[in-house]
Amino acid sequence: MAKIHPKVEQITNNHSEKETYTMWMKSLIFHGNGCTIFNSKGEIVFRVDNYQQRCSTQVFLMDSEGQVLFSVTRKKLRIFPRWEGFKWIDSKGKTERLPWFQVGRNPRILCSDMSCQVSFNCDEKIGSCYKILGLEGKSILKIVDFSGQILAEAMEKQTSGVALGDDVLTLMVEADADQSLVMALITVYGLINKKL
Repeated sequence: MAKIHPKVEQITNNHSEKETYTMWMKSLIFHGNGCTIFNSKGEIVFRVDNYQQRCSTQVFLMDSEGQVLFSVTRKKLRIFPRWEGFKWIDSKGKTERLPWFQVGRNPRILCSDMSCQVSFNCDEKIGSCYKILGLEGKSILKIVDFSGQILAEAMEKQTSGVALGDDVLTLMVEADADQSLVMALITVYGLINKKL
């Protein structure tokens, strides 16, 4: 006779561990532009492929199976361009009619620090609640929310104290953050910095 055990309640930790990824700022497609994101087991979890020239006006964030999660499109405005992220609903190319998010660079002409405001159109009550902070021409960045809490941080990956170069990054993402949204925002940052 099978034994019946009471259901053991799992204790949840409010400070759950961050997800750690390795970002390689290269595409797996020969002669392509983009980046590949690996999890801590070395498996591909996200990839960005830009089949056109570097800094094109549209790129796609995909999962490990090649399903598009977001398309990121650059909109040209008078002075500063704006990037829009469209969330894909299914594999047939159906997207949200309105952009899921918009990213605009804060204008600072004589400063090496770079920041971008992220606003969400999916809920007008949210407004601008994320900020991307980085350095001009560098891949390192932080994504923070309106309270200053860090949601994601990318820095140069080091092995035994040796940096692997500016195209290999360690990306730490809070466990409760929307992983695909964070990757889409990092994609925009790469486009702004001419890395993709």
